[in-house]
Amino acid sequence: MASTSTEFRIYIEDTDAGGIVYYVNYLKFMERARTEFMRSLGFNKTAMWDDSMFVVHRVEVDYKAPARLDDTIVVTARPIELGRVTVVFEQTVTRNGELLCSGVVKVASVHGQTMKPTRLNGELYTRLKEEVK
Repeated sequence: MASTSTEFRIYIEDTDAGGIVYYVNYLKFMERARTEFMRSLGFNKTAMWDDSMFVVHRVEVDYKAPARLDDTIVVTARPIELGRVTVVFEQTVTRNGELLCSGVVKVASVHGQTMKPTRLNGELYTRLKEEVK
């Protein structure tokens, strides 16, 4: 299975008053890593294609240690399951090799107007299937 790693710097806007990354911001970092993963497959307009888009269906996150102001973190995204409508990603956030946070994120393909589940675009599905093997 392929994965991508994306490096981010922690800025003041990412932290609470104590200089520690606010817990929900890890979800933002994971979102960015999934976007970069999709970009690596050649899908530059990653949130939408045709009349469909991805929405987060389920998230499970385990926090291990805090990231702090000015840290450099590495966030990974790796697809581990593929359905006709959904993709499940395993994700990690590390600092200098130390695991700070891990998560499993399930995204679903929905029609952009109706928000009803819709099958993944054929080309996208094919590329993802190659990555999940």
